[in-house]
Amino acid sequence: MAPEVLGHLEVWLVTGSQEMYGQATLRQVETHAREVAAGLDAQQDIPVRVVHKEVATSADSIRRVVLEANATDGCIGVIAWMHTFSPAKMWIAGLQALQKPLLHLHTQFNRELPWSEIDMDFMNLNQSAHGDREFGFMETRMGLRRKTVVGHWSDPEVARRIGAWARAASGWHALQRLEVARFGDNMRQVAVTEGDKVEAQLRLGVSVNGYGVDDLARAVHEVADADVDALVREYEDRYDVVPALREGGAQRASLRDAARIEAGLRSFLDAGGFKAFTDTFEDLADLPQLPGIGVQRLMADGYGFGGEGDWKTAALVRAVKVMGAGVDGGSSFMEDYTYDFTPGDGRVLGAHMLEVCPSIADGRPSCEIHPLSIGGRGDPVRLVFTARAGPAVNVALVDVGDRLRLLVNEVEVVPPDEPLPKLPVARALWRPRPDLATAAEAWLVAGGPHHTVLSDQIGTETLSDFAEIAGIELVLIDAETRMRDFTHALRWNQAYFRLAQGL
Repeated sequence: MAPEVLGHLEVWLVTGSQEMYGQATLRQVETHAREVAAGLDAQQDIPVRVVHKEVATSADSIRRVVLEANATDGCIGVIAWMHTFSPAKMWIAGLQALQKPLLHLHTQFNRELPWSEIDMDFMNLNQSAHGDREFGFMETRMGLRRKTVVGHWSDPEVARRIGAWARAASGWHALQRLEVARFGDNMRQVAVTEGDKVEAQLRLGVSVNGYGVDDLARAVHEVADADVDALVREYEDRYDVVPALREGGAQRASLRDAARIEAGLRSFLDAGGFKAFTDTFEDLADLPQLPGIGVQRLMADGYGFGGEGDWKTAALVRAVKVMGAGVDGGSSFMEDYTYDFTPGDGRVLGAHMLEVCPSIADGRPSCEIHPLSIGGRGDPVRLVFTARAGPAVNVALVDVGDRLRLLVNEVEVVPPDEPLPKLPVARALWRPRPDLATAAEAWLVAGGPHHTVLSDQIGTETLSDFAEIAGIELVLIDAETRMRDFTHALRWNQAYFRLAQGL
C-alpha cells in the first residue's frame, strides 16, 4: 500500500438561498458560489477537492443534495454557507439526514464594502451576516456536531482551518471503512489495551477481526524466495545495514527471515483489505522472530499498528496517518518508556521493543539485529534511529467504560543530550507541555495509556475537529494546563457525556 493521498476525496460546498429573491439574484448567487468553491479548491492547505453543488433553495433540494452526499463514497463532508437569507426550517429534514461531517462557513462573497454603491439589491444579495445566523440557530437547536469557521473565503487562515477539518474528516472517513487484523489476543493481564470492540465499531466504524498467528505464519511460509531477495535488496538500498546482516555476515539468514515476515504480513493484510493490525510477543506460533522491521516499514506505508494486541492504538495510528497525508513529517506507534527528571527540564524517552515508524526518523535509519529477552524466538531485525526535533502531539484513544476519550498532549521533540549507543531500538525524546510533572499527572488522572501515537504532521486543531466529528471526548494537555482546572474539566465532561447518552 502506497502512503495515503487525499486528492481523490471531496467536500461539497452547499450554498443556501431561497426562491423569493428571483432568478437574477439566484444566478449571481450561483456564480459567486462557484468562485468561492474554486478559490477554496485552489488552496494548498485544503488537501481534498472542494466541489460546488447547485445552490439549495428549498427543503427538497437540500434533502436531495444531503442524500447524494451520504451515498457518495468520495464525499467526506459538507461545507454549508448561506449567501443570502435561507429560512432554516427548510434545512431541518436535510440536516437530520446528514451522515457526513459538517462545517459551517460564515463568510461573504465580497471582502470590503463598496461604500458608494451599496443599495438594497446589494444588501439582499450579500447578507451572509443575516443568513448564517439563521442557519447557526438551527444547527444549535438541533444539537448538531460541526465546525464553524468565520472569515473571508480568500483568507489563508480560513483555508488553514478548513484544511484542518478536512483532514479530520479524512481520518473519520478512513475509520468508517477500517478493518483491523488482530494476530493473537491481548497481552495477558494488561488492562488498558482491552476495550469494547462493539462500541468502537458503533462509534468509529472500526471493525476488529481476530486471527490465529498460525494464519500469519502460513502466509509467511508461502512467500517466494524471489520476493525475499527483492526486499533484502531494498533494505540494503534504503538503510545502513550492519555488517552481521550483509551478504556473508553471520546473521544474514535473520535478515532474510525478517524480509519473509514482512512480505507475508503484507500479503495477508492486502488480501483481507486490512489497513491496521496488532501482534503480541506472547503468541508467535512458529515465526522465527518477532516482527520488527516489517512492522516499521508497513507503518511507514500508512498501515496502523498496535503492539501487544492494542487494537485501539492500531486504529488511531491509521487515522492519524490519513489525517497527516501529504504533510512533511511522520506519525508512529509510540510508548512512554522512561523519564529524565532533571530539575526544570523534565523529559520523556519514548520507544518500543522494535516497532517505531521510520517516518519520524532524523536521517537515514540503521538496520540492526540485537537480542530480545522476551518472546522466546531468534534475535529480531529492526530499524534504529532517533526522532527528529520539533513540535508534535502525543495522542491516545482511551476506553473509560461509558465513552471513548481522545487524550492529547502537546510536546516538543528534542535531541538527546548524548548518543545512546547501547539502546538498540528507535526512540524519541520529548518535553511535554506544560512540564513533565503536570503533563504526567494529568495523563494519569485522565486514565491515559502507555501506548500512543506520536505525530509531527497534525496538530491539536485537527484532533479536536476529529473528536467533534466522532462525538467523543477530547482531553487536551497543553501549555495552559493547570491540575485543579484539569480535574474539574474531567468531572464536567463525565457529567456531560453521561447526560448526552440519555436514560
